[in-house]
Amino acid sequence: MTVHLEVAEGVGTLRLARPPMNALDVATQDRLKELAEEAARRDDVRAVVIYGGEKVFAAGADIKEMQAMDHAAMVGRSRALQDSFTAVARIPKPVVAAVTGYALGGGCELALCADYRIAGENAKLGQPEILLGLIPGAGGTQRLSRLIGPSKAKDLIFTGRQVRADEALALGLVDRVVPAGEVYEQAHAWAAKLAQGPAIALRAAKESIDTGLETDIDTGLAVERNWFAGLFATEDRERGMRSFVEEGPGKAKFR
Repeated sequence: MTVHLEVAEGVGTLRLARPPMNALDVATQDRLKELAEEAARRDDVRAVVIYGGEKVFAAGADIKEMQAMDHAAMVGRSRALQDSFTAVARIPKPVVAAVTGYALGGGCELALCADYRIAGENAKLGQPEILLGLIPGAGGTQRLSRLIGPSKAKDLIFTGRQVRADEALALGLVDRVVPAGEVYEQAHAWAAKLAQGPAIALRAAKESIDTGLETDIDTGLAVERNWFAGLFATEDRERGMRSFVEEGPGKAKFR
């Protein structure tokens, strides 16, 4: 299998394993969707790390496989391609991308599906599809522009240029840059900390933010309002407020 789901201490690691560059062929895309949906369902997975290994995150789609496709074939495949990435974006739990080496094309688009991105100092990110006479097709035109703004996204997509970790940080494309050897450790620590948090409240926060970004503010406020009120029915809310009153802030232990 070219993608594995490894679970430990509440953290599920979606690990790409298609050496040497983790090229995202059709089989890998389908497996990614399958395991993302499994991570979303499993109660023992409370946060997720997306990781490609020590040397490379994912260098993009399998170009040789794509070259053999004609228009009719891609019309039939493009929705499944997007759906595999959307399955990652819609995991209702905190998701962090641990980016080492190249995250290009589909690899960059996969990182964009995470809630937070930690990159190694050796990371290079970009959307080089224009150099093939294409545009990003797995969400890049939409998620990148929402993350860093349309002008910066157009610069990256129009030119197809790669950016190093420091520029990616300045653009807001990644959220933290660390030594390459510490990427997975720090991503796992981020996820493990959140795995101890109130699962339903974290889901509510993620859905409220993501839905609000896709709609008008009144609809977003309605989503927030409904989740906020609904959380008053949870044991975590009772536990959190009781701990705050009796012990002070930040000491609650959630189930």
